[in-house]
Amino acid sequence: MASSKARKRRKRRARSAGAPASGEPKRPVEPGAARPRTPSPASVSAGEEPPPAPWGSFPLVELCVLAGIVMMILGFFVVGGSRGPILIAAGLALGSIGGLEVSIREHFAGYRSHTAVLAGVPALIVLGLLFYLAPPGLPQLARAGIGIAVFALAAAVLIRVFSGRSGGERYRFAPLRSRKRR
Repeated sequence: MASSKARKRRKRRARSAGAPASGEPKRPVEPGAARPRTPSPASVSAGEEPPPAPWGSFPLVELCVLAGIVMMILGFFVVGGSRGPILIAAGLALGSIGGLEVSIREHFAGYRSHTAVLAGVPALIVLGLLFYLAPPGLPQLARAGIGIAVFALAAAVLIRVFSGRSGGERYRFAPLRSRKRR
C-alpha cells in the first residue's frame, strides 16, 4: 500500500499536468481555447520582493557602505599625508563590496540581472594579475583582449545561470517608474 506522502505527490503531479483532482468534475476543453499559462515557480518567487539576506534583517550591507563613505570622507578631507589615499581606496573597496553582495544575491536568485557588473569582476581581477604578473613584452592590446575574453566568458555563464533561476528569462531590469507631472 502506498504511503500518504506518495499519494499526495501523485495528486500534485496530476493537478500540475492539468488533470482534475479526484473530487472535481472534468471540464470540457474547447478546441480553440488556450489553456491559461501558469508561471514557473522561479518566476513567482522572483516577483516583487528582493531575495532576503542570509543574515536576516541585520543591515550588514548598509553598514558596510556607510563605513566606506565615512572612510572616503576622512581620506578626502580630514586625514592628510600618505594615509588619505589608503582610506579612500579602502572606502571604495567597502562600498563596492556592499554593492557587489546585493548584485550577487539578486542575480543568483533570479530577481534581477546583474550580468555586466558580475562579469566585470573576474575581468578586472585578470587584468590586475596581468598588470603585475605578465611578462613585460606582452602588448597592452593583448592584455585588453584577454580581459575582454574573460568578460565575455563570464557573461555567457552568468546569463545561463540567470536564465535557469528566473524561469527562462535572459535578463530582467527594474521597472522604470514614471512621475506624473502637474
